[in-house]
Amino acid sequence: MKKEYCGLFGIYNHSEAARMAYFGLYAQQHRGQESAGIVTWDGSKIREQKGMGLVPDVFNERHLGKELKGNVAVGHIRYSTTGASLIRNAQPFLVRFGGMHMALAHNGNLINTLELRQELEAQGSIFQTTNDSELFMHLIARYMNGGNLEEAVAKACAKVKGAYSMLLLANNKLIAIKDPHGFRPLSLGRVGDSYVLASETCAFDLLEAEYMRSIEPGEMLVIEDKCVESHSIGEPRPKRQCIFELIYFARPDSRVFGETVYDCRKCMGKVLAREAEVSGDFVMPFPDSGVFAAVGFAHESGLPFEAAMIRNHYVGRTFIQPSQDMRDFSTRVKINPVKSMIRDKKLLIVDDSIVRGTTIRSRVKKLRELGAREIHMRVSCPPIRFPCFYGIDFSSKGELIAAYNDVDEIARFIGLDSLHYLTIEGLRNSVSNPDDFCMACFTGEYPMKPEGWAGKMCLEDEVAVSW
Repeated sequence: MKKEYCGLFGIYNHSEAARMAYFGLYAQQHRGQESAGIVTWDGSKIREQKGMGLVPDVFNERHLGKELKGNVAVGHIRYSTTGASLIRNAQPFLVRFGGMHMALAHNGNLINTLELRQELEAQGSIFQTTNDSELFMHLIARYMNGGNLEEAVAKACAKVKGAYSMLLLANNKLIAIKDPHGFRPLSLGRVGDSYVLASETCAFDLLEAEYMRSIEPGEMLVIEDKCVESHSIGEPRPKRQCIFELIYFARPDSRVFGETVYDCRKCMGKVLAREAEVSGDFVMPFPDSGVFAAVGFAHESGLPFEAAMIRNHYVGRTFIQPSQDMRDFSTRVKINPVKSMIRDKKLLIVDDSIVRGTTIRSRVKKLRELGAREIHMRVSCPPIRFPCFYGIDFSSKGELIAAYNDVDEIARFIGLDSLHYLTIEGLRNSVSNPDDFCMACFTGEYPMKPEGWAGKMCLEDEVAVSW
């Protein structure tokens, strides 16, 4: 399965900044369920609250009403892609340097973390965490030297390579930064006299904030004393926005990279239906990520749409683990088929993607046991054949079933009568500006690669690929 990575929220000049940050993070909970944190600034003192778990588990009324005072706040929700799942890796990352209080929240992955960390340690830096976000703080401190904060941030960004959308609270400044390729989303909005920033616009909707625009690739936006200034942090580069935001990660009611996620997913389903016609009794998704592509497929194909799989929406990431003899429990606890809909039926399943194939295999096996006559699957993205280095948690080729198997082999492994993936051309036709997106996980054409990476498998890859 794919893992969500991180969500950001920031607000400037609001009397209940912490409470607004809480709801901004709550709206983006799908982006990270491992840890949550909020840092506030009241003009003289900085305060923080961080913890492991979901947003409602980490914060209570005491935190929001009394302890997290201030009219500026930065919040972060996390699923680790770099750094272990530990409280010390929870963000925002807070430091005090040269009389300045700074808090950093980061979404994305750097690809030169190891080299920079070794370089900084050789110069005397001491690291408290294992995540790559701390590198930014060390670099900013290194380049400050009593000088201008914005210049130090720009120099730090020039030193790193990879994907980063960031929020930096530095005393009375709130700074938003996006890497020159624009891998990760970050948008600017306004509610009353307050400015808000979020990874996804669904956070704006909950707070009744007005969407203003997306932060541009290579842009540093500085908010101070109700003024907003835009700066460039480097030479312009081609946009390489993560297509998986539109395929899977973002909430369907969000606007990401200038695209409405719902419309894109529905279009992917329509194009998929034109590419791979198949007769069936009805179209069904594996909820929730496949729902909107399935709606588009049903509309285009003329087949009825049925919710023949029901999801338990109250299942989080943690629950009491079953005993060894309760096999596939983790799959069954999340979604369960409507048995009366399955027997003697010719099923057409639409899903957003296949990564390892093991979860889908167990679900298809269950449908067979319930008497499905035929099972066909259509996938609303191309085969994922290459690892991602920029923040999606399939960073090894050994995790990817399509890296070493063709479509027919994958269909046999899963137990399908037929399988078809959306073509790359079909995916491109489903978005407004296809040349602006990174599709390296499908094509292997990386905007940048980690130094020393040559596409070679490691021992873990060889073990993981033994289907």
